[in-house]
Amino acid sequence: MASSSESGASDIRADHWTFRAAPKAAWPYIRLARIDRPIGTWLLLNPCWWAIAMASSAAGEWPPLWMLAAVALGALAMRGAGCTINDLFDRDFDAAVARTATRPLPSGEITVPQALIFLALQLLVGLAVLLQFNWLAIALGFGSVLLFVPYPLMKRITYWPQLWLGLTFNWGALLCWAAVAGELPLAAFLLYAGGICWTLGYDTIYAHQDKEDDILIGVKSSALKLGEKTKPFLAAAYSAALLLWAAAGVSAGLAWPYYLMLAPVALHFSWQLATLNTDAPQNCLARFKSNRDAGLLLLLAILTSQALR
Repeated sequence: MASSSESGASDIRADHWTFRAAPKAAWPYIRLARIDRPIGTWLLLNPCWWAIAMASSAAGEWPPLWMLAAVALGALAMRGAGCTINDLFDRDFDAAVARTATRPLPSGEITVPQALIFLALQLLVGLAVLLQFNWLAIALGFGSVLLFVPYPLMKRITYWPQLWLGLTFNWGALLCWAAVAGELPLAAFLLYAGGICWTLGYDTIYAHQDKEDDILIGVKSSALKLGEKTKPFLAAAYSAALLLWAAAGVSAGLAWPYYLMLAPVALHFSWQLATLNTDAPQNCLARFKSNRDAGLLLLLAILTSQALR
């Protein structure tokens, strides 16, 4: 097996509270949906919360709490659905890599029919949330299927599956802006584009954990494509994200505190770059997971702008 598998660069925790709270029969499904590893849910949820907050601020209002809660449930369900689809597509690859061989599908804990039933249930939860919104948001929700279903295939055909992930994981920025405002102004697209650049950065960091295994099993990633050029690329991607988010604020008419509060986001990105070691999987995992905080800092910037308007 490749060295990244042997390094223990995994955030799987056998002692996670979800396992203590759930019956043992549910444990394989918790692991299949990655409920015990919530970073993916945070990365999917943050663009949704940004859009709700920014669209509300553009209208001079505070974000509706019910909508923030609804999209949190939707993000949990749809991230789990995406992981289930990913593992269905990748079960043969996962079986060949030590780090992923114990996942529920390659290990045989869950059968393919069971995974498909579980997938349907998660999609029903996502649909129930989506139907609370207006027709434009609902249409965008159905449109997202064209992005998240093919995503697991992208690493087979391109060195830039991270770009596809950016298109997918930040779609909620468009959907949630539409849910608040009933339209998609320029600010929504600028926020979305900034999120894509952000995802290119953090998922390239994540991909460096698996680069040796990716070579072994024959899949592609931006980490393999960039190699020693990773840090300059990350600097460019994160800089572009900040500029696009600033432009979104201008377009949405946000008050001056928003731009001041982008400084902590920039400092966080600078810390990632300064401390990143792309040859140390645990280091990469920690910097990747820290992007939950980067996303929450951007949300705080939007809310601060509204509070001090």
